[in-house]
Amino acid sequence: MKGGIVYLSVEGFLDAHTFEMMDAEIQDQFEQGNYRVIIDLEKVEYISSAGAGVFIGNLSVAQENEGEIILIKPNDNVKEVFDLLGITLMFKICYDLREAVSAFPA
Repeated sequence: MKGGIVYLSVEGFLDAHTFEMMDAEIQDQFEQGNYRVIIDLEKVEYISSAGAGVFIGNLSVAQENEGEIILIKPNDNVKEVFDLLGITLMFKICYDLREAVSAFPA
């Protein structure tokens, strides 16, 4: 993607059994110097607090490196978990890729 933006797509369940894989992927991007990350949640059927915690735990690292993690296309079930955990207050949540790309600071 343009401007050093990385696009990651997640599908299935993001929970206590799978969050470590998501964390490893985000960490890998950070190690490559990519701190502007879009995470597509359209195909996520279920997210637990452990799964959501991956995003929370990595947000400050991205921001400390002049980046951002933007979440896109959460379904209603995922959005409900985000609302309960306060994630909707911490993250930019967009509903299409173009909106997400333009949400990054110039």
